[in-house]
Amino acid sequence: MSQESFIAGKDASLEFSIESMHRKLAARGFHMQESAWLNPVENIWSVHMRDTDCPMLFSNGKGASELAARASALGEFFERLECHYFWTHFYLGATRAARPFVHYPRERWFAPTEDGAWPAALLNPQLHAFYNPDGDIDASVLVDLNSGNVERGICALPYQRLSDGAQTWFPVNLIGNLYVSNGMSAGNTLMEARTQALSEIFERAIKYRIIREGLCLPDVPEDVIARYPGIAAGIRALREAGFGILVKDASLGGRYPVMCVTLLHPGDQGCFPSFGAHPRFEIALERALTELLQGRALASLENFPEPGFDMDEITAVANLEIHFVDSSGVVSWNFLGDTPDHPFADWNFSTTTQEDYDWLCASIAAEGHEIYIADFDELDVYSCRILVPGMSEIYPVEDLQWENNSVGNDIRPALVQLDSLDDEECRDLLDELQTMNLGDERPLWEILGLAVPVGTPWKELRIGELKTLLALAIGDEEASREGCDWIHHYRQLSRPRWLVYRCVEALLNLDPPANYRHALTLMYGEAVVRQAEALVSGEERFFGLEPLGTDYEGSAMHQNLLAAYDKLFV
Repeated sequence: MSQESFIAGKDASLEFSIESMHRKLAARGFHMQESAWLNPVENIWSVHMRDTDCPMLFSNGKGASELAARASALGEFFERLECHYFWTHFYLGATRAARPFVHYPRERWFAPTEDGAWPAALLNPQLHAFYNPDGDIDASVLVDLNSGNVERGICALPYQRLSDGAQTWFPVNLIGNLYVSNGMSAGNTLMEARTQALSEIFERAIKYRIIREGLCLPDVPEDVIARYPGIAAGIRALREAGFGILVKDASLGGRYPVMCVTLLHPGDQGCFPSFGAHPRFEIALERALTELLQGRALASLENFPEPGFDMDEITAVANLEIHFVDSSGVVSWNFLGDTPDHPFADWNFSTTTQEDYDWLCASIAAEGHEIYIADFDELDVYSCRILVPGMSEIYPVEDLQWENNSVGNDIRPALVQLDSLDDEECRDLLDELQTMNLGDERPLWEILGLAVPVGTPWKELRIGELKTLLALAIGDEEASREGCDWIHHYRQLSRPRWLVYRCVEALLNLDPPANYRHALTLMYGEAVVRQAEALVSGEERFFGLEPLGTDYEGSAMHQNLLAAYDKLFV
């Protein structure tokens, strides 16, 4: 290479990282396409990257240069590949669920228990007490969505407890439900990857604490910002563009490796706080700044919520979750005050990758938390996933019981053969749905882990519509009327399908409906009336819902996703 560019916190040049990752991806059949390049102000770049064969596999990168953003996107793509995050929310099909291993060769399966107790060899006593404190969460909820193999049991992966090296088996389902992408990273070296993962955990944990407690952070003095000319230039450019930019020390008195850059929009009074973390002050500040504009042009920095006064709203789980997804949640007015709750600290905790990692591990241990690590290098790039129970959860532990993503495992066998169910099986499925406490607006593709294009019936299908179709299939007029009424008020279906249900409701309430057919035809059209009559009579059931099959063969998009998964094991 004629020229090599190095940046702080990375153990190889950007050119080497980019070339190496591209080569290794191509060897597995992944070919990257770049789009949405943005450089809205000086020293802030971002890019969207996706696989040309399977566009559902994508990543986003950010950095202070074009090369840094490209390397960032490739690194994120690798972490999502090696940690299998791209497939976290999707069913892998009956064929793959029966293979010797579903996720990794090192996985271990725990057979279902008759009394629903969690197997003792799963996790450890301390983690049992943390995730299932009352012992009343049935082990069946730990069966992963991806395999859906209830008979096979609970799939778990080995994690190393850092404090003593003990091996601990974490259920795949528990990781997917509570931690999602938090604590995942890829790097040029093992320590670089681990440092990034731990930094991310700190960033989100401290960000949540600041928002939840309505803390006011100290300003970073201008002479400190001036030490980093590239960062100072980006901040200056945003201010010259008319935005209010607050640069804050989020270390809470020099305890944590976190920085914050907050944008205030004078046009709509929106407030957008962006956080970044790393044991080195400069890297943390740069990450907070580049995160602010990742995937955003200056014109799109609007419609963020105004600061709020209602701390119940601000501390609500839903608001904190939105801050995780895209940082668009509400913050307290206290956050914007002039009197900080902690003094500014001119911190810098390390200077090398090893020091970065050691400091982060020691700091988490000092907080009283255990660190559990799984390393992955199947694709010849260092990746890791780090869990810190009590610190790195994105969703509350209670979600294992009340918002578990494997809720569809029990009903999937019926739904994949929906078109061939007899009346008794339809009635059983309807009864099951009635007792599952799922909201009528809940999408079936999400429950099933199904990849399907927008605008198709399976993508639109909600629990409320499915219950209506089942009621029509078995001739339950009362339940059919209730379902049609829900659909009438829900109004989120495509208009052609919505009109069919409006016509069905009319047919069910008119006596006899034949006396009104001419008027119905004038109102809805002949095709809609015929479709509604076929549903009411039972001549046709589940209109527009094509058969899925046990491997979701009915969805070309899903098959494309599974084909991409199989590339990992070539």
